[in-house]
Amino acid sequence: MPIVGSDESGKGDYFGPLVAAAVYVDKEMAEILKSSGVRDSKDLPETKIADLAATIPKIVGSKLAVIEISPEKYNELYQKFASENKNLNMLLAWGHAKAIEVVLSKVECKHALADQFADERFILSKLQERGKRIDLHQMPKAETNVAVAAASILARHRFVSRLSELSNRFGIELPRGTSQQTISAAKAFVNIHGISMLGKVAKLHFKTTEIVIGKK
Repeated sequence: MPIVGSDESGKGDYFGPLVAAAVYVDKEMAEILKSSGVRDSKDLPETKIADLAATIPKIVGSKLAVIEISPEKYNELYQKFASENKNLNMLLAWGHAKAIEVVLSKVECKHALADQFADERFILSKLQERGKRIDLHQMPKAETNVAVAAASILARHRFVSRLSELSNRFGIELPRGTSQQTISAAKAFVNIHGISMLGKVAKLHFKTTEIVIGKK
């Protein structure tokens, strides 16, 4: 069954963007993707992810989308959503819906699959706001589906690439995740560039921010 798979990267990382990706896959594409080694990005080394991120477009053509929400835009959207009593899941839904919408503008498909991070109505409502109708399925470990796995690879590769670019731009290594190393990097960043610049590289609603500015 042809399907659009979507996944995201960066939601649990203090530094870097939030990236959502979607990929259309039919039966023939699925077999080629599997034989190429496409599987959940969490099970792959970064070098393999980079290789597959270049391979996937050669297999599916233009029937994919990668939506990147920069830290600055993320912070802006998070504040907007919070003021409307909406949470992070709604922001994730916005990203998934946007990626799926772009793919549906290129190819007709009746089914989509995403990881079960929230009530599927979040994504469906965003798609319906844009006039898109699709049968959306959500399930835990959706990355076992090759379409979602392909999306996870594209999202992960974009996230890692942008994080590296931000590190180079500001002259400080910005680590993934949230850890003591993250806190140390954030404090070093603020010492060099000032607190007002932190929102250019970090998701400010994380508790890490309070630790960095001394509120915790």
